[in-house]
Amino acid sequence: MAAPFFKKKEAVDKPAKAGMVQKVQLAELPPEDSDNYEKAESTPGLVSVGKAQLDKKSLDLVFAVEQMIQARAHAETNNHELQDRLNHSSSHVERLGRDLKNLNKVIEEREKSILELEHKLVEKNLKVDQVLEDYRELHTTLSGEMDELKSTIDLEQQKYANLVQKHNDAISEKLKRMNELEEKIGRLETENSHLKQKYDTVRQEKTYLSSMISDFTNRMTVPFGGSTPPAERNDSNGDT
Repeated sequence: MAAPFFKKKEAVDKPAKAGMVQKVQLAELPPEDSDNYEKAESTPGLVSVGKAQLDKKSLDLVFAVEQMIQARAHAETNNHELQDRLNHSSSHVERLGRDLKNLNKVIEEREKSILELEHKLVEKNLKVDQVLEDYRELHTTLSGEMDELKSTIDLEQQKYANLVQKHNDAISEKLKRMNELEEKIGRLETENSHLKQKYDTVRQEKTYLSSMISDFTNRMTVPFGGSTPPAERNDSNGDT
C-alpha cells in the first residue's frame, strides 16, 4: 500500500518543483514584471487576448504564468486526491487500530487463560509430585513390612517344620511303643493263659487232694469193725 502512495507523491513533487523553478525565475524578474504577473494571474483572459501585442520577454513571462496556473490546478487536484487518500487511510488506520485493540484484548484474555492453565498445571504437578512422594514412602514402608513378614513367615515355617518333625517322631515313637505294648500284652495274655491253665490244674489237683484227704480222714475216724450211726454215715456219704 505504501509504494503507490510514494510514487504519486513523487509525481506530485515534480510539478511542484517545476513551479518552484518558475517562482525562482519570477523572483529574478524586475518589479514591473512581478506586477504584470499578478495582473496576468487575476485576468487570464486579458493575457491571452493581448498576447500578440507583447514582446518576447513578456511572452515568456505569460507562458511561465500559464504553466504555474496549470501546475497549481494540478497540485490542487493532487492535493484533493491525497486528502481523500489520507482520509481513507485515516479511517483504515482507525479500523486497524480498533482491530488491534480487539486483538490485544483477545491476546490478553488468551494470556490470562494460559496463565490460569499454567497455574492449574503447576498445582496438578505439585499434587502429582506429592502423590508420588507419598507412594514412594508407602512403598518403602510396605517393602520393610513385607521383608519383616517374610522373615517372620520363614521363621514360622521353620518352627512348623520342626513341629511336624517332632510330631512325626512322636507318632513314630508312639507307634513303636504301641507295638511294643501290644507285643507285651500278647506275651502277658499268653502267660496269663498258661497261668490260668496251671491254676485250673492246681485247683483241680487241690480239690482232688482235698477230697482224698477228707475221705481218708473220715475213714480214719471210724472204729475198726464198728458201725457208724446213720446220721454220721449219711454225712460221710454226703462228703464223699
